[in-house]
Amino acid sequence: MAFPATYNFNYYRGDSYSFSITPKNANGTTFDLTGYSASFNIATARGSSGVFVTDGSATIDTINGRVDCAITPTVGVELGLTTYYYDVEITKNDKVYTVVTGTINVTQDITGAGA
Repeated sequence: MAFPATYNFNYYRGDSYSFSITPKNANGTTFDLTGYSASFNIATARGSSGVFVTDGSATIDTINGRVDCAITPTVGVELGLTTYYYDVEITKNDKVYTVVTGTINVTQDITGAGA
């Protein structure tokens, strides 16, 4: 398999943020996601020293061969103004594959006078 990939992003606390992952095999063909489930885990650090904070949303779209991920405002308000680490994993028959890993840099949203 041709993953995991790395994707670091900035997130405005309390906003919606979404991205999609299209896993590929080593030969470049789309990875068959049939029968897989997905998870989007957010923590304070990598490995055993990290503390799990919350789950983002991760769903499998088998028709388009992708994993759709999101941080909703409800989840986002649980995040402090710091940097977090995340993994998006797919699971089937007790096999777990990390497809994307990275950091989330959380900053405060800017609200205008007319909002």
